[in-house]
Amino acid sequence: MLKPAIQEALNKQIKAELESAYIYLSMSTYLEAQNLSGMAHWMRQQWQEEIGHAMKMYKYIFERAGDVKLSEIAGPKTEWKSPLEAFEDAYAHEQKITGLISDLVDLSIKEGDHATTSFLRWFVDEQVEEEAQTLEIVDTLKLVGEAPMGVFMLDKQLAQRGG
Repeated sequence: MLKPAIQEALNKQIKAELESAYIYLSMSTYLEAQNLSGMAHWMRQQWQEEIGHAMKMYKYIFERAGDVKLSEIAGPKTEWKSPLEAFEDAYAHEQKITGLISDLVDLSIKEGDHATTSFLRWFVDEQVEEEAQTLEIVDTLKLVGEAPMGVFMLDKQLAQRGG
């Protein structure tokens, strides 16, 4: 059985993961409108991952005889000045999620909930990967700047991302 503080924190994290998905879908919409279908595809893959993260927590709460309490999700930002700005926002968002996951781990340790601490290790490792991938795209976009061929090539590369 989950302790109330852990259950509440996991429910808040489900909300954060669903908000993340919504943000990435909005970024995909923006990039698609800019005729950057590869970058839009990358963001849609990210959207699917975030839904998966939320569902992983959803299932875990029920496995521990807890209650899932869904709450309202705010509308995401819809416009960016450039693909670089969108990916910079994505990177900043991943850093925010990393902080939230770290707070969850700290809480699970404080509460002596070893099962939740173990469960959250996957998310800790996942966030390292999420930040690294997003930062690599940001750095590449900074490197190519406004060069159309560089943006085109990165767009084609990001189109190859699998699910």
